Amino acid sequence: MLKRRLFWKILIGFWITFFAIMEGTWAVFTVYNSAPSRLDRAEDRIRQQVSILAVAIRYGGGKASQDVLATWSPDDRQALRIETGVPDIAADAGNAMGGGEAGSHIVAAVQGADGMGYRLDYDLGILRARLKPRGPLDLPRNVILLGLLGGLVFAAGLAWYLTRPIQRLRGGFEKLAQGDLGTRLQPEMGGRRDELADLAHDFDIMAARLQQLVASREQLLHDVSHELRSPLARLQVAIDLARQNPQRVQATLERVDTEARRLNELVGEVLTLSRAESGAPQLDDYFDLDGLVRKVVSDAQFEAGVSGIVITVAANDSVTEDGNALIQGNAELIRRALENIIRNALRHSTRGQQVAIELATDRQAGEVVIRIADQGPGVDPGVLESIFDPFVRGEHRSVGFGLGLAIARRAVLAHGGRIAAENRQHGGLVVTIRLPVTRSSMTALD
Repeated sequence: MLKRRLFWKILIGFWITFFAIMEGTWAVFTVYNSAPSRLDRAEDRIRQQVSILAVAIRYGGGKASQDVLATWSPDDRQALRIETGVPDIAADAGNAMGGGEAGSHIVAAVQGADGMGYRLDYDLGILRARLKPRGPLDLPRNVILLGLLGGLVFAAGLAWYLTRPIQRLRGGFEKLAQGDLGTRLQPEMGGRRDELADLAHDFDIMAARLQQLVASREQLLHDVSHELRSPLARLQVAIDLARQNPQRVQATLERVDTEARRLNELVGEVLTLSRAESGAPQLDDYFDLDGLVRKVVSDAQFEAGVSGIVITVAANDSVTEDGNALIQGNAELIRRALENIIRNALRHSTRGQQVAIELATDRQAGEVVIRIADQGPGVDPGVLESIFDPFVRGEHRSVGFGLGLAIARRAVLAHGGRIAAENRQHGGLVVTIRLPVTRSSMTALD
């Protein structure tokens, strides 16, 4: 059962605060003599009541006065004194009625319809003593009830408004922990535009990322198992053939060696991809990108020379001068990415074709741009968007396991860069890498 500790803290805290504000307001009014206005209104009411009582006696006598007094409160009746048989009223004033105030008394003299003289005397001292504030904490009953009930409603509504989305966030985390990666909280927030809604939005981004990573891992395991099945099956066939025909043991061993090399290569590329995805490599070193590119190209020249393919490197002065293309990250990871892309270009080029590598600096974006273009058959437009996904191979690029470009993308993303591929207008594929340059390097360029 959910313990609503935060709800009760907010409820009680704001309830006490609301009541304290009302008490403080009343105390201020009392200190600055704003409360006596309540006494003035009460005295005006008493004057009207006394006048009404005098009129009733004049036209209805003592019996009518009893009917009027029945509508008075016990406190008002206690403060009123009625004298009957007043001779001077009957003798001198006749049917006249008069009244006024004497000190703290409201006095009225009236000749009743029954021929008797009446003298009404209301003691305002009793009223003033009853209504006079006895201190800043002397709140009227209606003010106390308003503070308690109003504060309770206000605090309960505010506590519910604040804790409801928190409960939904907690429920979302529980579902996520149970494996429901499709949980989303933003639709449940309604029209909220506050920090809690932003937190729900961040939760949805996190859940979507986790769902993507888990799906990617599952797909990777599926693809790896599929890729391993073929060489393992060929190994099993080679072993069975060797058992059936001992004279072909040498050829069978060569096949076993080939398949073992393929398995070793596949496992190595999968491990490299896993390290790149997990962010395991240290990215706190600095290296010269121009020098790294030329070293990778130098190693690839041997393979290109045998195949009759030409590799060219072009770099503007801002990149090559004084080693300005300084990158923060892991040089080995970037080397592996560049090597995979260049070897992929060589693999799909033929004798006499050219692989062009270009380095340039985008000063406005603070990036170094590397373009690697080949003159091969290119990539099918249908798979161009997914060419950097693991085990994706185009129709014209079916050699290998489909992990080289996936490793390259993971390496570039780990360095805060971007990578994209597009078909060239006259045939071939161009892969563009953008890597952020360190601040000191950009300063040197200026």
